[in-house]
This record gives sequence, C-alpha cells and structure tokens, in this order.
Amino acid sequence: MSDQRKELEEQVFKWIEIAEEDLILANHAFTLSSNIPYRLICYHAQHCAEKYLKAFLVSRLIDFPYTHSIDDIVKLCPPELDLMNKLYSAFKLTNYAVAKRYPGELRKTTKADAVEAVQLAELTKQVISEILEKDGFLFYERDK
Repeated sequence: MSDQRKELEEQVFKWIEIAEEDLILANHAFTLSSNIPYRLICYHAQHCAEKYLKAFLVSRLIDFPYTHSIDDIVKLCPPELDLMNKLYSAFKLTNYAVAKRYPGELRKTTKADAVEAVQLAELTKQVISEILEKDGFLFYERDK
C-alpha cells in the first residue's frame, strides 16, 4: 500500500470514527430512565450522517464547503451512485444540525422524530459503508 493511500485511509477513518461516536451517543440516550433528550439524539444522528458523507467525499478526493446540509453534501457526490434517491429521506436531518439546538423551534422534538433520525443516520451509514467497501476501504480490519 502506498503512503498516499495509507494517509487517505487514515483521513477517511477519522471521519468515520467521529461519525460512530455521534451514533453511539444518539443510541445511548434512548437508554436514559427519564428526561431523554430527543432533540440531542436528532442532532447527533444528523452529525453522524453528515460525517459519513464527508468521509466518502474525502475518499474520492472531492472538496466540500463548510456545511451541515445533507442535500448539499449529497449533491457533491458522483451522480452515478444515485445517492440523491438513495438518501433523499435523510435530507430532513439537516433541520437538526443547528435550528433545533436553540430556543424558538416551532415544535417539540418527539421520540418518533428521534427514532426516525437515528434510522436515517443508520441508512446513510449503510449506503456509504457499502460504497467505501467496494472502493477498498475495509475499516473492520482496524479492530484486529
């Protein structure tokens, strides 16, 4: 493996590692016995999806702007991957990136919202992980 490829894999892995931390935290919050922060679950689910997408862009050496917009990030992906259709439902996660973190939101974030947000993060993870695996990024080997 070339040094450039190894460095690229390290960068991609760093994005995935942080994405996984967001997903772990989102799922763990459901186990709280009271005062479950559904708004924060949604926030971390959004960040998980965002970071998986950015990991993919890094893997393909595609520059991206500073943004939390899932659909804007997906628009940067190669069209032949059909991510606009595969991840269209995940676009709603963008609403949880910033707006739901501050007072003034129009409605309370519910358990159903949080469950859906985590499911959409998991969908994004699955779709991107499959592409990365096809591209030869095999991260499960790091745990050995």
